[in-house]
Amino acid sequence: MASDPILLDARETALLLNVSLSWLYRDAPKQGLRGYKLGGGRNAKIKFKKTDVLKWLEQRRI
Repeated sequence: MASDPILLDARETALLLNVSLSWLYRDAPKQGLRGYKLGGGRNAKIKFKKTDVLKWLEQRRI
């Protein structure tokens, strides 16, 4: 039984939002979508809470 992930990596988040990875890293924080930096240094991973992504998306509904 596969459960729904709580955290999405950057690629999964970009696919969910149908945006490029570069937009996600560069412009999403300016638009209020912030991730979590896991680890340190250059190899740190950015993860996004799925509930935060969906809430952020709903707030942009027109």
